[in-house]
Amino acid sequence: MRLRVRKQQRPDGMPHTRQMRRLFFSALAKQLRVIWPILSGIVSIMLASGLAIWRIEDWRLDEALYFTFVTGLTIGYGDFTPKHVSARILALLIGFAGIVLTGVIAAITVKALNEADRDSP
Repeated sequence: MRLRVRKQQRPDGMPHTRQMRRLFFSALAKQLRVIWPILSGIVSIMLASGLAIWRIEDWRLDEALYFTFVTGLTIGYGDFTPKHVSARILALLIGFAGIVLTGVIAAITVKALNEADRDSP
């Protein structure tokens, strides 16, 4: 015997969690379509800098890409450190690009949350 569960309306008139989630992801997808060229440009700068560091430091490719994203996400474990001055300057560029990337992602997420809240019935 299957029990039927009726969806109950919230007494405060707020939408259900599933509906809010759907509104949020819809608004986030819309924001990502608008900001995609900027995001892809930042990631491209990070990748290009990581590939340059790969050549300068003579690391394996996976090590250079690992270093790039650990540095770009401002984690910085310190297990790989560039020795050449030019690679260190590129690491600074990767770090700044990562900070900008994090800020842009945070901004579009907040904007999507605001739109989801505004569009909720």
